[in-house]
Amino acid sequence: MKIQHFSLIILAVALLASCSGNQFKVDGTITGATDTTAMVLEVSSNGMWYIVDSVKPDNDGSFAVTSQAPEFPNIYRLRIADQAIYFPIDSLDHITVKAGLKEFGTNYTLSGSEHAEQVMKIDREAMQLAGGKGTPEQIKAWKHRLAQQIVSDPGGIVAYYAINKFIDGVPVFDPLNDEDLRIVGAVANAFNNFHPNDPRTDYLVDVLLQGQKRRRMAASEPSDTMFVTETSLLDIKLQDYNGKTHQLQDVAAHNRVVLLNFTMYEAEFSPVYNKLLNDLYTKYKNNGLAIYQVSLDPDNVAWRQAAQNLPWITVFDPMSTQSANVGNYQVSGVPTTFIIKNGDVVERVEDGLQLEAAVDRQMR
Repeated sequence: MKIQHFSLIILAVALLASCSGNQFKVDGTITGATDTTAMVLEVSSNGMWYIVDSVKPDNDGSFAVTSQAPEFPNIYRLRIADQAIYFPIDSLDHITVKAGLKEFGTNYTLSGSEHAEQVMKIDREAMQLAGGKGTPEQIKAWKHRLAQQIVSDPGGIVAYYAINKFIDGVPVFDPLNDEDLRIVGAVANAFNNFHPNDPRTDYLVDVLLQGQKRRRMAASEPSDTMFVTETSLLDIKLQDYNGKTHQLQDVAAHNRVVLLNFTMYEAEFSPVYNKLLNDLYTKYKNNGLAIYQVSLDPDNVAWRQAAQNLPWITVFDPMSTQSANVGNYQVSGVPTTFIIKNGDVVERVEDGLQLEAAVDRQMR
């Protein structure tokens, strides 16, 4: 288990939990789990996940873990490998989980908290619609019910969770859609008015403002707008899986050519496209080529698994397709790659079949 990259803050929280009575508790039974099953409790920080504690079930699958109660309500998850159960924690909650090991992240029950049960219901319904199982009409009807739930308590942690929900890699509430943006705006305004010190407030306000900006741009630009041949570099600052921040401008300043690639590691194309990038990286890394790869996955599980094995810079954008970086670079689909040379964006490549020729051209 890789926990050596904890921040001092996360370590301090874990230490406080051992000596403070201000704790929440998560317990339950995982049928099929034993004392060799690796399970962790993680906390969200606007899309990034940090390990709070490791959880060791007994031989009968029962477990219990306590941790320091958060200052503000937050989203937590229990994770076994790439399966996870999500739930909110508000102060001194006691959540009980019942699940099976084989279907840990898809067939489970939560009890002990009304908000946890609401999140469970949202995730269950989303899973029933994902993967083509739901018709567009069914998804639309579900989204309408979800929107009504959100506006009934826009300043609550469940509303925050709901507006960040994805189905098949697509945001349920897309800030580029006028109606969706109003729902996002209701949550952002409620947090800004009633929870100004909540760590999620700045994130929500930024999502709203970027959505409004992109809507104005979409309304004012002609439909055949093309990227200019060369444009100034827009900086990106994101963290890799070790928690180290990488600034795109710095990478561009120290390398002859940089490939800025927006991708989703959970997508089917990802292994093949990364093989293409690896071939180019191997060919030109000693001649000044660097790669800055941005994950837009809805969560960081697939990214973390891949990033540890890739030789270039791989960072995770917790705002996914709602990110300001997506808006700044007008990314409408993945994979999309930009070629940066001498500090300027010189080419945009959306067709992977053209990438090798484009890189060869710029490396001459």
